[in-house]
Amino acid sequence: MNKRNLSEFFKDKQVIFMAVMIIISIVSISTMGIQQGLDLQGGALIQLQLEKPVDDATMEVITAVLDKRLNLFGVKDVKVRSSGDQIVMIEMASVDPPGIFEARIGNKTAEVALSGVDIVEVQPYEITGTEYKVPFIISIEGAKKFAEKARGKADQKVYMFLDGELIDNDPPKLSAELANGQPSTEVVVTGGENSPEEAEIKAKEIYTVLKTGSLPVKIHVVGSSKVSPELGQQFLEGAIIAGLLAVVAISALIYIRYRKPILVIPIMITSISEVIIVMGVASLIHQNMDLAAIAGLIVVIGTGVDDQIIITDEVISSKKETSSKRRRTRTRLSVKNALFIIFASAGTLIAAMLPLAYVGFARGSSGIGTLAGFAFVTIIGILIGVFITRPVYAKFMEIFLK
Repeated sequence: MNKRNLSEFFKDKQVIFMAVMIIISIVSISTMGIQQGLDLQGGALIQLQLEKPVDDATMEVITAVLDKRLNLFGVKDVKVRSSGDQIVMIEMASVDPPGIFEARIGNKTAEVALSGVDIVEVQPYEITGTEYKVPFIISIEGAKKFAEKARGKADQKVYMFLDGELIDNDPPKLSAELANGQPSTEVVVTGGENSPEEAEIKAKEIYTVLKTGSLPVKIHVVGSSKVSPELGQQFLEGAIIAGLLAVVAISALIYIRYRKPILVIPIMITSISEVIIVMGVASLIHQNMDLAAIAGLIVVIGTGVDDQIIITDEVISSKKETSSKRRRTRTRLSVKNALFIIFASAGTLIAAMLPLAYVGFARGSSGIGTLAGFAFVTIIGILIGVFITRPVYAKFMEIFLK
């Protein structure tokens, strides 16, 4: 390993790019951290009971609305599933049990004038120039309660909350028609913005909050508990120990196969680099790293070592040429052949993961979303491997074993 080879290697664009990605990943992990899932970090387990038994179609609507409502505010690791025809179970990572939609008139601490259980139907919003309308229908009981709270409060602000969080710092005002004390089941939220685009954004936000804050039937919390991260910590400790043992075992097998220390260290460095970059990407996009995602990461490491062995075998076989010029040519062809095999294998694996990712994302409310984490991390890891780390390892083999 001479200085000329080292200089040629570190000046390669692929090597520089991988180094930059590693630095960015380390900085991202250090500053933003890794978002852990429910099974590693712990969280809340909430049991909801519907006011009456419902059929399968209604239960599907309820779980879908709850899932959308929770994910609307960035709770990615959430599992909403039904249990029978009257119970809904919610598991959320590192968050408290959800509240409900509430509207208060006059000030933020006033009595609740309208809640999510009062909403019967939310109709499509309308945009006219810079003005917007979001009509919705409330129950008769809700209309009576709202009329009582709204009497004589025309032009006062209506503060809307979801899960205790104010959704609009500049809330709409109560119209005179709704402040006359007469119950009305038809309510319209109106307002204006500086442009049609801003009006549509605001209308869409209010529509989403009203839609996700209402359910076909009333629900109430019958049980709530914290999920301990103890199991996750035990798993992490075991995973670290298993990872170190795997590194030792892989290193020993590679050394026994090739009898060259120069091949052991690059393979280990490449594998560690893949892990760092994958974790960095997960940190940047706030991807939950739960047990399923860690399983995907293990798949990436395994395929990475396999691919590097393919590259190594191809390069070593090219050294049988006696002519130096022919050996260099054969080495380049062998590297290209190895990369072709790797790309084809990666394409097959990604194709196999895409349906799993689709099922996970499409059916997250039923708890199958866990599969999406496994598929997503696997796909990202494979792409990082075939486009960043494994070409760098191939370049190393091409330069130092030529």
